[in-house]
Parts: sequence; C-alpha cells; structure tokens
Amino acid sequence: MKRNIKVMLVEDHAGYREVVTRALLTSKEEIKLISQFATAEIAIRSLHDMAPRAIPDLVLLDLNLPGLPGLEAIPYFKKSIPDTEIIILTQSDNEDDIVKAITLGAKGYLLKSATANQIREAIITVMDGGAPLDPSIAKFILNTFKTRLPKVTPENVLSNREMEILSLLAEGLVKKEIAERLSISSHTVITHVRHIYEKLKVPNAPSAVSKAYRIGLFPPKG
Repeated sequence: MKRNIKVMLVEDHAGYREVVTRALLTSKEEIKLISQFATAEIAIRSLHDMAPRAIPDLVLLDLNLPGLPGLEAIPYFKKSIPDTEIIILTQSDNEDDIVKAITLGAKGYLLKSATANQIREAIITVMDGGAPLDPSIAKFILNTFKTRLPKVTPENVLSNREMEILSLLAEGLVKKEIAERLSISSHTVITHVRHIYEKLKVPNAPSAVSKAYRIGLFPPKG
C-alpha cells in the first residue's frame, strides 16, 4: 500500500533544491514535496497559518542557511510541529554539528553527496521509525563517541531485553524489523525503545546508540 509522505525542504541553494525535487518525484512511495523555502525563518513563519493537511510529515533541513542556521532552527520546528520528523541534509560533516543536530532531535543526518535513492530511502526509514545516517557519520558515531565518557556496566542502566533491542537499533533495524527478529509485538518494541530513551535521556535512536558507546554499554570495536 502506497503512502503519502509530505515533505518540506529548507535549502537556500536553488540548484540543490531542484536535485531534491527530482529525487522525490521518482519515488514509488508517493513522497510529496509540498513546500520548499530558502530560509528557516520563512519556513517556520509559514507554519503558523498552515492548514493541518499542509503540515509536513518530515522536514529536510540544511544547516548552512542565511539568517537563522539550521541547528538553531531545529528547536523552533520541534515546538511548532512536534510530530514532524527532521532529517539534516547538509555538506557539513563537522563533529559538533552532528552531535548537536542529533541531540536537538534530528532523526537522520545525510550529507549532500547522498544519492537520490539514499534520500528517498532515508525519508521512508524515518517514517518507519528508523534513524538513517550517512555511512561516514555512522562510523563517526560508533567509533568516536565510545571514548567520550567513562564506562558503566549495562545491568546498571538497561535490562537485557533493552540492550538486545538497542543493539538491533545500532544495526539500523526499524521497530517492525526488531519485532520480527525477536518474535515480539511492535507495541512491545515501542515500549522498550521508549524506556531506553528515558533511561539514557536521549531523544532518538542515533543519540541512544552514540551514548551507549560513549558510556561503555557496547564494547569498543577492533
């Protein structure tokens, strides 16, 4: 069954807006680019008078914008449209930008080198409950964050089942896939994921995975 995923694009470069527009037009999932803006201020202002049917399901947000930067815009979007997801689509692979965007609630982080198919898949993944990351960004999170904080024992933070689910989130699985892998209901997975976020004090899956490495819940790789 096809869905109608409504997308807002906030990007100041007209040429790249056209690239994204073409990418979404070829989607088989009926992803609709319903609005696009060159500045975050105008995008946020437009939300105040927007009809409910025009509220986007997802915002593709650049960071390097004239006026209000993308990072500073995230809290305004989260306050105005709390049920709308945000994917960062930027040239910046700066570590501080990655950490701040995820901490502020962005569900995904892609570089502008992403292909049209990767952009489409990222949107679908987010709407399915996942958290897509550019491969180089994922590598940074998994291999760098793990050294930031002292280690703690998993049993003092998360239950065995919560650790199992967190490990699958780290593999990139969405909630439905986790439910199938563990032979439990999607509702049970959602409940466990919520508890994971609460215990780790994080807003989403990427930040949960990154914090798990930072505090030593996952063993360091190789």
